[in-house]
Amino acid sequence: MKKMWEGRFHKETNKLLEKFNASITFDKRMYEEDITGSIAHSRMLAKQGIIAEHEQKDIENGLLQIKDEIEKGEFEFRIEDEDIHMSIEKRLTQIIGSVAGKLHTARSRNDQVALDVRMYVRKEAREISKLLVKMENVLLGLAEKYKNVIIPGYTHLQRAQPILFSHHLMAYFQMFKRDISRIEYFLERYDEMPLGAGALAGTTFDLDRHFVAKELGFSKPTENSLDSVSDRDFIIELAMIISVISMHLSRFSEEIIIWCTSEFSFINLDDAFATGSSIMPQKKNPDIAELVRGKTGRIYGNLMGILTTMKALPLAYNKDMQEDKEGIFDSIDNIKLSIEIFYLMLDTITVNNEKIYTSMRAGFLNATDVADYLAKHNVPFRQAHKIVGEIVSYCEDKKIAIDDMKLEEFHKFSDVFKDDILSEITIENCVNKRNSYGGTSIKNVEIQIENGKKFLETLEI
Repeated sequence: MKKMWEGRFHKETNKLLEKFNASITFDKRMYEEDITGSIAHSRMLAKQGIIAEHEQKDIENGLLQIKDEIEKGEFEFRIEDEDIHMSIEKRLTQIIGSVAGKLHTARSRNDQVALDVRMYVRKEAREISKLLVKMENVLLGLAEKYKNVIIPGYTHLQRAQPILFSHHLMAYFQMFKRDISRIEYFLERYDEMPLGAGALAGTTFDLDRHFVAKELGFSKPTENSLDSVSDRDFIIELAMIISVISMHLSRFSEEIIIWCTSEFSFINLDDAFATGSSIMPQKKNPDIAELVRGKTGRIYGNLMGILTTMKALPLAYNKDMQEDKEGIFDSIDNIKLSIEIFYLMLDTITVNNEKIYTSMRAGFLNATDVADYLAKHNVPFRQAHKIVGEIVSYCEDKKIAIDDMKLEEFHKFSDVFKDDILSEITIENCVNKRNSYGGTSIKNVEIQIENGKKFLETLEI
């Protein structure tokens, strides 16, 4: 089998080397980017008079035929063709003859692959962003549906203060909002087109790289040919963004898993998004949340893999950089699947309001509000904190809640307490008095939901 680069060589490539060297098994997914980039390149070559107009037409028609063959499943991908670039060029030669060889004028596989990968990850970044928007819409819907439900808020996984369930959901809205913004910045930062950099030093041909950039939807071409072919920052940055998204999903998954336990029973998962046990008939397992949590380690590993691959590479291109693709492809596939299955699952949950409300009596969730009550009556907060600590200890000994205390019991700790103390520290008051901007009151949560809707409306997706 002849190679496109065989002129320098006198022996056929070892078959094991062919297998070891090939990337066609995974980079074939970039066929569309490779064909689109090649068509733009051919148009520029014709525009600059480097190839004839009729040659460009033959090249473009041949490439479109190849695209059709691939999408119909009629194209044969072969290991000996090395990669998607050579595979397409070989088939183009079969279709239109030797004029196909002119397509590679003023181009190297180095800048060609840099273009293909950049176009591919930018496309996939937009798809991830669209999925995050769907997640955000589900969160907004749930926040509105369960706006008035109060749950225990935690620190150190210990009950701390009462909060609205909707407030808790909107915390994740903010996390995914930042993830969407990170993708927007990513797309803006890597809005540069590397084709035309050649192998590393540019080319002697009179190219119009700005024309190609415009054809491919980039705002401008890259400025340095060495950087153009050796840069994989864009892969590293998207891998990092995906890792952060996965971390956010993993934290949310952990809470879904906890809330589903019989010890909590705060929520129920729909049967369509849970699994059972092969031996224990009573089990209903939150496998989706567990798998999403588990995939986070895999996605982190892909980030560390590309960082380690790139850490000691001299300029410009090195074959090590072929290892840039499988990890990011895997991360893209898994984060897209994780986001989609997660928001579909989330959209079906039901909240056990009565179970949650019963659980609110434990944990002294209104203790801070008792301290605030004293502070509002001119007791220094540190002293108020100490007094309430003593009240909690007293209640623990008596096995009662603060709400169960009588006024005369409160007076054992401070004469500042008045008849209104019990009405002031109801769970509902504890929540709705927290009106500081960003707090958990219904008023604030309604503002968050409205702001969330406005944010989504501004996105051009």
